[in-house]
Amino acid sequence: MAVKPIRLFGDPVLTTPAAEVTTFDKELRKLVKDLTDTMMDAPGAGLAAPQLGVSLRVFTYDVDDVIGHLINPVLDLSDEMQEGDEGCLSVPDLAFNTRRSLSVVAKGMNEFGEPVVIEGSDLLARCVQHETDHLDGIMFIDRLDTETRKEAMRAIREAEWFGENAPPVKMSPHRISSRWL
Repeated sequence: MAVKPIRLFGDPVLTTPAAEVTTFDKELRKLVKDLTDTMMDAPGAGLAAPQLGVSLRVFTYDVDDVIGHLINPVLDLSDEMQEGDEGCLSVPDLAFNTRRSLSVVAKGMNEFGEPVVIEGSDLLARCVQHETDHLDGIMFIDRLDTETRKEAMRAIREAEWFGENAPPVKMSPHRISSRWL
């Protein structure tokens, strides 16, 4: 089992857009396994690579007894909306009413670079949107209305975990553009 520490609110990797995956190799498959193991151990409905300090467009999910992953997601969202409590493993023990699209069609790739389509509504749609937001450097509290966001920030500042030292940033072995991460 490869359970890794989860980055907490305040870590800059959580607000930085992640790079597109261009290399589908053994290291990527290890990342998917680490994400899955960590998500299952937490436990959570989803986990994005930036939450483990890896700035790549990869997330895993566990919704309705279906465990999977998606790489380089592109979303098509419904106009119909849902509201409900939403939490985040990077904001432990807190949940706030968050507005999301009711359904989603997510296109991307699996760990071998093969095309994948995920279609879902309700919790699956919420999870896919939440994890894709992580890949875009957006946290769910950024989606809250003004009053709820103030309440969330107050609760975060009062949380026991707030201000804990983040684990060291790990360098990605994947080449991105003309530089190494």
